[in-house]
Parts: sequence; C-alpha cells; structure tokens
Amino acid sequence: MQEIYQPEEDSYLFSSILKKIIPKILQNKKDMTFLEVGCGSGILIKAAFESGILLKNVFACDINPGAVRKCRKLGFNCVKSDLFSEINGKYDLIVFNPPYLPEDSKEPKNSRIATTGGKKGGEIINKFFLQAKKHLKNGGEIFLLTSSLTKGINFKGYSRKIIARKKLFFEEIYILRVIPIKNYHLIHISLLA
Repeated sequence: MQEIYQPEEDSYLFSSILKKIIPKILQNKKDMTFLEVGCGSGILIKAAFESGILLKNVFACDINPGAVRKCRKLGFNCVKSDLFSEINGKYDLIVFNPPYLPEDSKEPKNSRIATTGGKKGGEIINKFFLQAKKHLKNGGEIFLLTSSLTKGINFKGYSRKIIARKKLFFEEIYILRVIPIKNYHLIHISLLA
C-alpha cells in the first residue's frame, strides 16, 4: 500500500504562503477556483478553504487512492488522477507540491512515488507543465514547490518568480509563481523566422 505523503517543512511553507496570498487574490476574484494536483494529506486544500475560497470551488486530485479517500473524508471534492488525466475544467489557481527529488536507489520503493520526480528530479514537473496550460483560466496562475536539488525542469512557455524560499539542512526549497506566456508559440516562431 502506498503511504500518504505527510506534511513536512515544504508543505508547511506552502500552506503559509497560500494563507497570505489567497485572500489578496480573492479581493478581485470572489468566485476563485482552486485545484491542487497531488493533494496528499490535504494540507494545501485545507489552507485554500481556510483562506476564503468557497468549498464548492476547491478541487483536488492524487494518484494515491488513500490520499483521495482521506481528502474526501475531510469534505473536499477529490478524484484519483495521474496529474490531469481525470481533471476537467479550468481553474484560477493550480498548486502542485510535486515529487521533486532526484532518484535515489537507497530510498524505499513505497515512498518514492511521493518524493522522487525522476532521474534528475524535474521529470514529473515537466509532464505537469505540458498539461497544465489547458486547465488554467485566462489570467490563471500556478504555484509550484521545487528544490535546489531538482534538475532538468523545462519552463518553456512559462514565466516564473520565486515568492518564498527556505533553507533546509541539505537543500533550499522554493515556491514559484508560474504564469503561462501568452502567445508563446507565436513569439517562438517569430524568433525562428
């Protein structure tokens, strides 16, 4: 059985940032919609709800059926999904605290799904980015957690800004505000011409 990812320093940092930023966003978007990809224990969807997002507008998914059951018991709309495979609709804010560590053969296999993002660490994030744009509303944004240990992230088509950082014993973690670059393909094509 897969373990449910339990909150650690990364989750607590992310939760505190959401509690600061979401009320500011709600001032202009009262009916804001929120999706957490990879909800684990539910700490970030709870933070979203506690920050003022209407319960009917808080959505979540996880690849782990145990995490889905736990978040449903907490009262949230949650589905089993591999990234966006079972997600419909568009959202104002998508958050993702992904598995971001590079592969470590010493790590137990049952915990890797929650921590390992691929050989370099950024592979799952790259899959997420390929799918995320079609699930963002116009003006929508992504909050993403990553680490100084994560390598190989492809931000093509997105702009990013670090909105929080924290030094840990062996790494530094970052929360990024990521926004799709409008007309990226047109810009990219014109640069090639």
